Amino acid sequence: MLPNVTITPAAAKFIQRIVRFSGLGAGAGFRLSVTPGGCSGYSSEFSAEAAPQTGEQTLEIDGMRLFLGAESRLMLQGLTIDFTETPTQSGLSFINPNKAPCACSSAETGAPAAPSGVTKIELSSIARPAPTLAS
Repeated sequence: MLPNVTITPAAAKFIQRIVRFSGLGAGAGFRLSVTPGGCSGYSSEFSAEAAPQTGEQTLEIDGMRLFLGAESRLMLQGLTIDFTETPTQSGLSFINPNKAPCACSSAETGAPAAPSGVTKIELSSIARPAPTLAS
């Protein structure tokens, strides 16, 4: 079963750019793996891929193809995916309208607290094919 998920225009633009600049061509999509974890309740990884892996389903929204595994489909149910950009960081954020704001402290990690419902995704997590050198 595919999740009922909302993707904001900012998130759609980010996802489309990742796929377009991957160089994978037509039929490529955005693999999104969401798991429980972190202060906001979500931990995620993503990459541009040519096709879904075994066990993944494809969620198509406005011409975008999202490749989602079973756990990700469950985790995304009812969420809004947005793209958040601040002067110091940017990334996808997962907003759960049914979850209370996080009250934990991030003092143990020394990192600034993320806004409630925001999952930080480092740009270094974007998988890119290794460049080939011409002979």
